[in-house]
Amino acid sequence: MAGGVGSRFWPFSRNERPKQFLDFFGTGKSLLRMTFERFRDVVPVENVYVVTNKLYKGMIMEQLPELSENQVLLEPMRRNTAPCIAYATYKIMGLNERANIIVVPSDHLITNEGEYVRVVKEGLRFVSLNESILTLGMRPTRPETGYGYIQVGTGGGELRKVKTFTEKPNAEMARIFYESGEFYWNSGMFLWRADVVVKAFETLLPDVAEKFEAGREYYNTEREQRFIDLVYPLCPNISIDYGIMEKASNVYVMMADFGWSDLGTWSSLYELSEKDAQGNAVLKCEANIYGGKDNIVVLPKGRLAVVDGLEGYLIAEEGDVLLICKKDDEARIRQFVNDVGEKYGERYV
Repeated sequence: MAGGVGSRFWPFSRNERPKQFLDFFGTGKSLLRMTFERFRDVVPVENVYVVTNKLYKGMIMEQLPELSENQVLLEPMRRNTAPCIAYATYKIMGLNERANIIVVPSDHLITNEGEYVRVVKEGLRFVSLNESILTLGMRPTRPETGYGYIQVGTGGGELRKVKTFTEKPNAEMARIFYESGEFYWNSGMFLWRADVVVKAFETLLPDVAEKFEAGREYYNTEREQRFIDLVYPLCPNISIDYGIMEKASNVYVMMADFGWSDLGTWSSLYELSEKDAQGNAVLKCEANIYGGKDNIVVLPKGRLAVVDGLEGYLIAEEGDVLLICKKDDEARIRQFVNDVGEKYGERYV
């Protein structure tokens, strides 16, 4: 899934070039490219599909030249994850009704890729043999309020029945979840067999299933895009979590720990970055920091920042925008983006 905007990473992530296409760590690889390469030992290249907005087709083909155009599924508009996943699933169903599928966002960071591949292969083996929906739950390392949580059932082993899904909690509830040992972070990565998840769509999101079912004769033909352009505006804006995962009775969770972050916020990037003795993180650029601590400074390569006396600040520059704000106020970034859009139009967003 590669169609999001990532507005919480503004000004790095912009409408014309969202965060999945960016190289945050100066490795020469975007998050999208890293996600693609992670699956080289899991599935053949011809079995990789990318769902994205029409605006980003060129960047997809540029960063993933191994793919054919038929493997890039173009959404005419954003309709959240349920229609996105339904589109890809029905297209795959046209090739193999019992295909094993893993759905992953394109903008996550995995630090232990060997363990990740092991977990994914084990998960695919499970769903190939069971009429179950599987999600990957991450062992929490802190009381995080920015993630959804999965409460796991009793029993041994790394694979258990899901008891409940919980949306992002407040700080007190996050601490309770963390200390209980019963809750895992919801990674947003799902595994299932095509026929099993289609049945879930037909039962729990019948209006979505009906719309994509109507296109069976068009998938994997030259008429596919025209059909999608017509049907997408008719779909509800709904997430797969709310539409299916929270309501289905056959959902299991595989508990895992492979160094995962959804890189959803500047704070998550700060937590993952190397820091100096004062807790300052400097990415891509050079910085002299005097009397400051716990800051994150991210400027284009070749730029120098001189920072004096700041504590807990985010300093980020990209193109024609410089953002300076309290690191803990990052929830306000979406408001900053909205205000900038209203005052100056789309130029800076």
